[in-house]
Amino acid sequence: MSNLTLILIKIAYLAVLWLFILMAIGVIRTDLFGPSKRKARKPRPAARPAPRRSAPSHSSARPQRSRRSGPSVLAVTQGPLSGTTVQLGSQPILIGRAPDSTLVITDDYASGRHARVYSENGRWFVEDLNSTNGTYLGQQKLNRPQPITVGQPIRIGKTVLELRK
Repeated sequence: MSNLTLILIKIAYLAVLWLFILMAIGVIRTDLFGPSKRKARKPRPAARPAPRRSAPSHSSARPQRSRRSGPSVLAVTQGPLSGTTVQLGSQPILIGRAPDSTLVITDDYASGRHARVYSENGRWFVEDLNSTNGTYLGQQKLNRPQPITVGQPIRIGKTVLELRK
């Protein structure tokens, strides 16, 4: 082999090695400081599904009546997202730190997929999804799905949520 070939192989090897090191540093940085702000802004529109869900309710009067008697939004009452609301519909609401969650909570005490709020037979339930720090309904830590009523506080870390009409 010629000297030129050996030098080119060494340079390619060093380039790949540095690329690996820079990627490892990027992963460590993401683990320590969380995703960059550019990535964190992508899931925000998922927390506001109101326009998408309000259109079907105008198509028939019957679902409007059933929604008026029950809760219509899940509202954040305490925590960094205080004032945020998510319209209730037929789809379950996933709550957690994962970017694909319906309500993304940037709380150190929240898991990636922390809890789920869903409707079953006209009643609303909250379920802890095996989170590390637990989900609390009032002062009680959840160990199985529990029915929830309007105004009952759901606590996930420093964030408190409740159903509202």
